[in-house]
Amino acid sequence: MFQSLKSLARVASISDLRKKLLFVVFMIALYRAGSAIPAPGIDLDAVQNLKEQAEEGAGVLGFLTLFSGGALTQFALFALGIMPYITSSIIMQILTVVIPRLEQWQQQGAVGQRKITQWTRYLTVAIALLQSTGLAFLFHNGGGGLLGGGTGGVDLGIDLFGGDENFNTGRILIVVLTLTAGTALLMWMGELITQRGIGNGMSLLIFASVVSSFPVAGAQINAERGMGLLIPLLGLAVAIMVAIVFVELGQRRIPVQFSKRVVGNRMTGGQSTYIPLKVNQSGVIPVIFASSVLYLPLLLTNILPADQSWAVSVQSWVNDNLVQPDSLVYILVYGLLIIGFAYFYTAIQFDPAQQADTIRKQGGYIPGIRPGPQTERYLGRILNRITLPGALFVAMIALLPSILLATADINNFPFGGISVLIAVGVMLEMMKQIDSQLMMRNYEGFLN
Repeated sequence: MFQSLKSLARVASISDLRKKLLFVVFMIALYRAGSAIPAPGIDLDAVQNLKEQAEEGAGVLGFLTLFSGGALTQFALFALGIMPYITSSIIMQILTVVIPRLEQWQQQGAVGQRKITQWTRYLTVAIALLQSTGLAFLFHNGGGGLLGGGTGGVDLGIDLFGGDENFNTGRILIVVLTLTAGTALLMWMGELITQRGIGNGMSLLIFASVVSSFPVAGAQINAERGMGLLIPLLGLAVAIMVAIVFVELGQRRIPVQFSKRVVGNRMTGGQSTYIPLKVNQSGVIPVIFASSVLYLPLLLTNILPADQSWAVSVQSWVNDNLVQPDSLVYILVYGLLIIGFAYFYTAIQFDPAQQADTIRKQGGYIPGIRPGPQTERYLGRILNRITLPGALFVAMIALLPSILLATADINNFPFGGISVLIAVGVMLEMMKQIDSQLMMRNYEGFLN
């Protein structure tokens, strides 16, 4: 603890580090300000009604609100948050595997990465246009379906435009352009934080969104159930954070030995290194994938004819089993989807065949394993083994709020699930970068 305080004092005493941290704080403050300013042309009374509906049990809206820092429930300038950029980045990563041109760009180094980043920006704007248009029509028609939490596809009476007379082309264009411009501005702010601050800008914006919900949620638990429940939940949150840190830092190090070679008049090689395989290689991406897939049945049931008995039965089953977070079917399906997507995304991130070929070309080998196909099979086997406990851990953390709701009737547990997983992961990454900055100046870091 004393060492950490000394390191913090050293950060404050170094001029350039202090300026970088202050710049990050300033940009986050701008982000939070934009998350509280409603978009033009919106009925403020309807916005207040939307916030009250979200506090009662938001279902899918709660997941989207997590990444917007509450801006969605206020239909603010940054209502879409950074979610379109996350979606765009995931799509580009997947397309890199199947489109040869993108794969060539990825192998071109910095030049290719700039091209991929540029197309990611274009795709982000396109997704933001689609999402903002969909939200405009959805919240004019009542907002049913998005709120989930037992509502099914029922009209909640939420019209953020204040009636049909105000829902015209000009008003829709203002709202759509405002929300899209807000997402583009957030994307620029995130890239600016990465360039001029410390840490990954997009991750820090998500971190600010997640952490901003903790005080309000804690006060709500205290008001409804008292300190007798809040204190044990805080203790559970601390235990969860310790477990997340342990798993996030956990890795399997595969040793790699390089043979000695004569290049000209010099002897090169003979060094040894290792390949670090993280236990949680995929991060929170499987949770995002699983939540999106789980939301599809709810979207599809909203277009079924309301006057048909079979359609009503389907809507009722989906609402009772795939929307209610305390449903056994919801917990099982959600958990299995997270585990499946963890393996899928890990396979995209780390290709054993490509890694084995790289080791062979560099004149390296894993001790006791022949280069080539045997190395590939060995890496694939190790990767599958360590992915399972990481996937199970992420699924358990993501399902913890649902389990508490089903067993202890705790409707809102803000200190568990994906929110803490994101917060701890971002802070660990930022501390690593601060550590590297301190070590460059011959100081000891936080993690020592």
